[in-house]
Amino acid sequence: MAIREIVPHTDNFIRKTSKPVKEFDEKLWQLLDDMHETLDAVVGSGLSAVQVGVLKRAFIININNMVMEFVNPEIIKTSGEQYKKEGCLSVKLPFDYVKRPFCVTVKAFDRYGNPFTFTCQDWTAVCICHENDHLNGILYIDKICVPPKWVKEQEEE
Repeated sequence: MAIREIVPHTDNFIRKTSKPVKEFDEKLWQLLDDMHETLDAVVGSGLSAVQVGVLKRAFIININNMVMEFVNPEIIKTSGEQYKKEGCLSVKLPFDYVKRPFCVTVKAFDRYGNPFTFTCQDWTAVCICHENDHLNGILYIDKICVPPKWVKEQEEE
């Protein structure tokens, strides 16, 4: 395993669209292992392959020690809405508000090519959407918004 360098948002590579994974082999496993080691080293909630310089449709999340890998993910259902402050390992700017679905269902494959469906909500849904956006060249800074007044009032309580 190895810690990989994270591509900054100022590099045009981060804006490229990732390609589907076709081979579920040792090369993919090495990439995912390296992504885990990199995410552990930088302390984040998620990391996409494009962020470590590989244009493959894969990302990982680590939320409250729940570690998951998503290969060729596809968000198939969303509901609700939430406003959360997001940041990004590739973006060295302050966290800011982004509107995301509150609940997300994603269809993907694990590292061995086994399909699965995962439904989540709240912060996990934010992370899934954030990382999935990376696979399409989209960054959270493209989606910054002004939250409704009630969001900031809740933060102050």
